[in-house]
Amino acid sequence: MRYLQVRSGLYRYYRRVPLSLQGIDDRFPFVRIALKTADLRVAIAKRDALEHADNELWASYLGGQGVDAARARYRTAVKLAEAMGFAYRPAAQIADAESVEQILKRFGAIGGRDAPAAVVNAALGLVDRPPVTISQAFEIYKNEIVADTLLGKSQKQRRSWTNVKKFSVALFVELVGDKPIEDVTRADAKKIYDHWRERIAPAEGVPTHTASIGNRHLGNLRVLYGEYFSHLGEDKKNPFADFSFSEKVRRKRRPPFQREHLLRFLQPGALSAMNAEARGIFLTVIETGCRPSEIANLKPDHILLDHEVPHISVEPSVDPEDPREIKNHNSVRRIPLIGVALATMRAFPNGFPKYRDNNDRLSAALNKFLRENGLMPSPQHTVYSARHAFEDRMLMASFDTELRKILMGHSIDRPEYGEGGSMAWRLEQLKRIELPFDPVIVSLSRGRRS
Repeated sequence: MRYLQVRSGLYRYYRRVPLSLQGIDDRFPFVRIALKTADLRVAIAKRDALEHADNELWASYLGGQGVDAARARYRTAVKLAEAMGFAYRPAAQIADAESVEQILKRFGAIGGRDAPAAVVNAALGLVDRPPVTISQAFEIYKNEIVADTLLGKSQKQRRSWTNVKKFSVALFVELVGDKPIEDVTRADAKKIYDHWRERIAPAEGVPTHTASIGNRHLGNLRVLYGEYFSHLGEDKKNPFADFSFSEKVRRKRRPPFQREHLLRFLQPGALSAMNAEARGIFLTVIETGCRPSEIANLKPDHILLDHEVPHISVEPSVDPEDPREIKNHNSVRRIPLIGVALATMRAFPNGFPKYRDNNDRLSAALNKFLRENGLMPSPQHTVYSARHAFEDRMLMASFDTELRKILMGHSIDRPEYGEGGSMAWRLEQLKRIELPFDPVIVSLSRGRRS
């Protein structure tokens, strides 16, 4: 019943204004707002919204009267309007877009001439939104709107996420200026589109960028604009809507390593000069089909060697001190260990700390070694070719289609039921494609942890 009173069977929000705000908040000494409901659950929900709005408003008063304070007062008006059952709109929009009946409801919600100014302003849209530049909007987006999403990312994942989107905003500022986000026009958005069009489909010369890159940066701005105004409770036409480039050109698929080439990796000598952890990751990729980053980021409790069927569990880390996302929910999977992968994980039961949350360094090290030592069959091959080879080996062995998708971490185009077969059954299937290897290469991995 915090800040709730009952008058004539209906609840109202009743809260003392801090003494330090006498003469600043015109509702002093008490905030009294009729909630117009006899349902306690509804009253609590409205109370929570009003309490949060007042907390922000009072914090802004106590912190100064600058742009941040004005922004807090605007957010307060939005939340007060929502608590009264309305979407906050500036007065001009209310007059233009709402019916007489809707406008009368707003006046009715105010509750009389003695209503607090904050309530009147919220219901009738009398609080001006302070100007927020597009770069400031990005900071609000990052620190408020998607803050919960970023919690699950590791430090490097957050940095990567931020840098890509920050580049999109910085390009806008360079080409258009750091103008208030509410003043961004379709013409401004077209400047960004034209910038990328000249690089993706130039009238003359060779393209310098792909359609996917242009779409990514246009998409970043489109999402920022849409999420920002949605956060404010406003429905605005997005100036970046429908600006995109056709991606008709199919991306080149990395060629897989052939079986004979994989066997070369599994003999002494080929990888002996590679540092031990990078070599261990690569050998495990060969017999699990995992992404190299998935192996590099395995934690000790994701390596289940004492299980009836030894396996690894690819899953996100929910440790608040060391979080990490994985690509998507389809990537969560358990993979039995066979052959060189089992031997390698026994040699590295605690995983590969040198490359944990260091995907770029791992990829560079593996690809550089394989190329410099003549171990790539063609310029198109990469370390990912081992993952593609794993899928091809399952295909040629007539594995069930859904089992292949599960083991590769790909989506299944139907509702999912069951667990996709027991671990013992998965192990039995994988044993059919197990590659022979010389144990010496694993002892090298155990002994040379550079």
